Amino acid sequence: MTTDRPQDRIRNFSIIAHIDHGKSTLADRLLQITKTVADREMKAQLLDDMDLERERGITIKARAVRMRYKLDGTDYQINLIDTPGHVDFTYEVSRSLAACEGALLVVDAAQGIEAQTVANTDLALQGNLEIIPVLNKIDLPTARPLEVAEEIENVLAIPALDANQVSAKTGMGIEALMATIIRRVPAPKGDPNAPLRALVFDAVFDDYRGVIIYIRVVDGRVQLRDRIELASTGGRYEVLEVGAMTPNQLPTKSLETGEVGYLICNIKTLSDVRIGDTVRPIGVEVVPLAGYREPQHVVFCGLFPTQHNDFENLRKALEKLHLNDCSFRFEPETSEALGFGFRCGFLGLLHMEIVQERLERESGLSLVQTAPNVTFEVVDRAGRVVQINNPAELPPESDIEEIREPMVSLNVLVPATCIGSVMTICIERHGEFKKTEWLSPERVLLTFEMPLAQIIFDFYDKLKSSTKGYGTMNYQILGYRAADLVKLRILVNAGEIDALSSIIRRSDADAFGRRLLAKLREEIPRHMFEVPLQAAIGGRIIARETIKAFRKNVTAKCYGGDISRKRKLLEKQKDGKRRMKSVGNVEIPQAAFFAALRLDQDD
Repeated sequence: MTTDRPQDRIRNFSIIAHIDHGKSTLADRLLQITKTVADREMKAQLLDDMDLERERGITIKARAVRMRYKLDGTDYQINLIDTPGHVDFTYEVSRSLAACEGALLVVDAAQGIEAQTVANTDLALQGNLEIIPVLNKIDLPTARPLEVAEEIENVLAIPALDANQVSAKTGMGIEALMATIIRRVPAPKGDPNAPLRALVFDAVFDDYRGVIIYIRVVDGRVQLRDRIELASTGGRYEVLEVGAMTPNQLPTKSLETGEVGYLICNIKTLSDVRIGDTVRPIGVEVVPLAGYREPQHVVFCGLFPTQHNDFENLRKALEKLHLNDCSFRFEPETSEALGFGFRCGFLGLLHMEIVQERLERESGLSLVQTAPNVTFEVVDRAGRVVQINNPAELPPESDIEEIREPMVSLNVLVPATCIGSVMTICIERHGEFKKTEWLSPERVLLTFEMPLAQIIFDFYDKLKSSTKGYGTMNYQILGYRAADLVKLRILVNAGEIDALSSIIRRSDADAFGRRLLAKLREEIPRHMFEVPLQAAIGGRIIARETIKAFRKNVTAKCYGGDISRKRKLLEKQKDGKRRMKSVGNVEIPQAAFFAALRLDQDD
């Protein structure tokens, strides 16, 4: 086989799949068959280098790796850009796909199509990528490759009856898959003689070398000592090192058209680099590449150190983590109950859990996390629209014309026997049923429109429980819609605890307030005085619980005598408790702040 240009021997592809369909294991086998990694250095989930990724069995951060493979006497350079599979990391997937010409659609031959399979396929189709279906885990006794291939054709409209059948675990069919990748994934189309244009699809921060940017060269070439410019920020730098990921950093003389690699340019902070930016030569006007949309933060919570003198340590830890994960944001926040902390925005609930766990592990901090909430839009009497990320920012009810909540299009893929229970869960959470699609006689795809706030707490856990673990979900943000929402205030000993406040539908407020107060009564320890717990909307108390005081029998020393003596002792005790209550502080443990988050799970 002959080729006309060097870039004709380059293939750039990504792997897209639902969680647990074998994407990371397939990447391991590709690295082995191309001898990119020696057998003695091989380990499971090689590209997942974070402890959290290995423990949870998920991919969190996209990774790029260059492989070489010979087919029909021709050497090919194959660039794999690994992607996460969870719905919270769709932003990472979109960035990876923009740097590729093809995508392997990996589907478990036993489980079939799942919700995230459909979502990731839509992303690949929007990018006009060549999609290659791959049926994985065909060595399982429960594998049903022909049925799953028909599912792919019926649901995704992608020819799949001749799809590659592989077992990433045993290595079966991997060589045939490599040949399919080379034959079907198009070669890059850029112009090697044009001025440099490269897409920044990721960046990480190194303590010793500064920012390392990962690029896909679209036109031209970049080499050592070139002077480059970032189109959107205007930053100008000299290329100090250029190279490829194999998967470790391998310095090279240059990166040519169509190649994927990294640049080190003595960039001091990650904020100087925008993901999706265009790298170009200084002083040369080229048309910038399309880039990416900004990540949309949908879940917000407060992070506070348990020790108040750890505030600066938390700030440094957030800044360091933000250097390697720019998809979350943070800003300082003050809480009367918790002191100084930060309000953080995340791409989803799993993203929030990952960030908090990384902060605690990597920086040795003990953190209090407030209950998560979504962004609301508030229209005031003057018609101004304000976005609210924190219930404490909500203006008085008299100044509000309407409150809008974010709505999502929710796709739920469940066994046919579980339709009734899933419909019940969705409708109880104010979901509006839209349509049903039968993928097979045993599996069905249900579509709802639902408030995002009803999903972020424990919807996924409820879905898994009601479908015996077989249900999967995916959602896309639709926009904001007006609803009857109120601020639920929580008062402890007549003082409002802003960290426990929430914005909730009026119809759900009474029941939620009662359940939350019952949980707080269990979590807050008894004091020497009686502690009232109240839930309020505006100035109206809608629920109350009371934590009884410790009791000392002050009349125990009275062995008779007039009743007035006992009464005098009891009155004296009552006055003392009243004075104690007026000056005493109620200690609220960290477990109480998790009560709102775990409320529905415990119920």
